[in-house]
Amino acid sequence: MSALVVPKKWIAISDLIRLTKQYGTLLLLCPTLWSLSIASGGAPSVKHLLIFITGTFLMRSAGCAVNDIADKNFDRHVERTCTRPLADGRLGRGEAFVVFLLLCSAAFVLVLFLNRFTIILSLVAVALATLYPFVKRVSHFPQVVLGTAFGWGAVMAWSAVTNSIGMVPLLIFAANICWSTAYDTVYAMMDREDDRRIGVKSTALYFGSHIYKALFLLHTGFIVLLAVAGRAAGLAAPFYVTLGIVYFLLNWMVYKLRESPTRDTAFLVFVANCLVGALILAGIALSLGVQ
Repeated sequence: MSALVVPKKWIAISDLIRLTKQYGTLLLLCPTLWSLSIASGGAPSVKHLLIFITGTFLMRSAGCAVNDIADKNFDRHVERTCTRPLADGRLGRGEAFVVFLLLCSAAFVLVLFLNRFTIILSLVAVALATLYPFVKRVSHFPQVVLGTAFGWGAVMAWSAVTNSIGMVPLLIFAANICWSTAYDTVYAMMDREDDRRIGVKSTALYFGSHIYKALFLLHTGFIVLLAVAGRAAGLAAPFYVTLGIVYFLLNWMVYKLRESPTRDTAFLVFVANCLVGALILAGIALSLGVQ
C-alpha cells in the first residue's frame, strides 16, 4: 500500500499557519480562558469553550499568515525565518492572503453564535491582528501591539458571558499586555543581530543592556494587575498562592536567560510561558472551586 502523498501546497500552508508549532495558540488562549472561567464562575459552557478555543486557533493562524505577507522581504534575510513558505517561494502573497481571508471568515462565523456586543468586539481583534506585523517598521514596540491583540480575547470572552465589559477583563487585558510584551521581547532576542542589520525594530533592541530590568518590571506589572483583577473578582487564596509561584518562576527564567543569553535559551524561556498561563488558569479554577 503506497504512502499518502500530501500536496506541496498543503505542506506550505501548514508551515504558513505554524500548524506544528502551537505554542502561540496556547499563549493567545490563556487570557481568554482566564476571563471566561471567572465570568462563568468556574463552569464555562461547552459552547463558549468550543467557540473560543477554535476561534483562537483560527485567529492565531490568520495572524501568522498576515505576518508572513508583511514580512516576506525581511524573512529572507533572517536565519530563523528564511525557510518560511513566502520567503522561500513555496507560496505567493496572493495565496497567503486567500488563506488569511478564509481563516478570518471561519472565525467570524463562529463569533456569529455569540451576542451582538461580542460580534462588534471581534472586529477589533481582526484589526489588531492585521496591524501588528506593520508596527515593527515604525516603532520599537510591536510587542506591545501583540500584547493588545493577544489580550483582546479576555474582553471578548467576558462580553460573551455577561454581554458587558467590566473591570476584571480590562485588568486581565492590561496584565496580558505586560506579559506578552515580556515573552515576545524574549522571543525577539533570538533575532536581534538580524533585525539590527535589516532595520526591523523591537523591544529587544530598544531595551538594549537594560533588557533584564525591563523584563523584571513587566513581570511585576503582570502579577500586580492580575492580583488586582483577582481582588475585583473576589477570588480566593489559591489564586494568590499561584501568582506567587508564577512570579518566582518568571524571575528564575529571566535569571537563567541572563546566565546564558543564547537563542536556544531564549526559545525555551519563551515556550515555558505556556506553563505560566496554565498555572494561572489552574489557580483560578482552584480559587473558584473553594468558594
